[in-house]
Amino acid sequence: MKILVIGSTGQLGWELQRSLLPFGTLIPVDYPEIDLSDLSSIQKWVRTTNPDVIINAAAYTAVDQAEKESDLAWSINSTAPGVLAQEALSAQAMLIHYSTDFVFDGSKGESYQESDTPNPINIYGESKLGGEREICKVGGEYLIFRTSWLYSTRRDCFVTKVLQWARKHQVLRIVGDQIGSPTWSRTLADTTAQALLMMNFSTQSWREDKSGIYHLAGNGSVNRFEWAKKILDLDPRKEEHIVAELQEAKSVEFATQARRPENSSLDCSLFQDTFDSFYADWESTLVAALAI
Repeated sequence: MKILVIGSTGQLGWELQRSLLPFGTLIPVDYPEIDLSDLSSIQKWVRTTNPDVIINAAAYTAVDQAEKESDLAWSINSTAPGVLAQEALSAQAMLIHYSTDFVFDGSKGESYQESDTPNPINIYGESKLGGEREICKVGGEYLIFRTSWLYSTRRDCFVTKVLQWARKHQVLRIVGDQIGSPTWSRTLADTTAQALLMMNFSTQSWREDKSGIYHLAGNGSVNRFEWAKKILDLDPRKEEHIVAELQEAKSVEFATQARRPENSSLDCSLFQDTFDSFYADWESTLVAALAI
């Protein structure tokens, strides 16, 4: 199997290379070698590599900056996935693409299922929803995985920021009114590999029937304040902390360009039932991530 991994140096792309290594030949690529805002760049990479599988782990993820750079966000998050879907269909390749919990407005009050109607409240969420729709419009064999609060311990993210803040500040104020499903990038990559394995050994009619959108994130939900508490509790180098107090704050206390959904946690039961693959809860995966 020949697999084109776009966004190979990101927190998910880096883990995908590890998880997919036994599957065959990996072709990792990232910006500036490939530019998802450039149609010809996308076409060139797909047509010259002729992959069996295209995995798009790249995106415009600067949520606040997207409010100012909406054209670029839409180009990378919406137009590019549509082009990748067209190229995958022409090459008879499978496409795996990652979307976000931010396609929802967070007002449901409980975890979202795939059948819930998206209603993004910021440009980032709108552009990612646009990418989903472009892929679905093209069709073919594809998997769109919506994930939530992705993190790793090797790249800048909420987990690494909390660990840094604990070493620099005596008091930390963390919002308690934003709820999600923290997702370790390594587990997401491993689970993607399991899904790809099942797709590869299934009939074409099964692959076409199961193509679609799935929620794939750490099982359960937590607010950012409680998540931060757990991160600090599990830090293997707690002796380096200078933080003495963790205070719960409200989102309105922090001025941001983009609104965030209050509760965008994801129900992943459809994926688990379809692929017979249980995704571990967010807390146990955090334990594993911080133990490395």
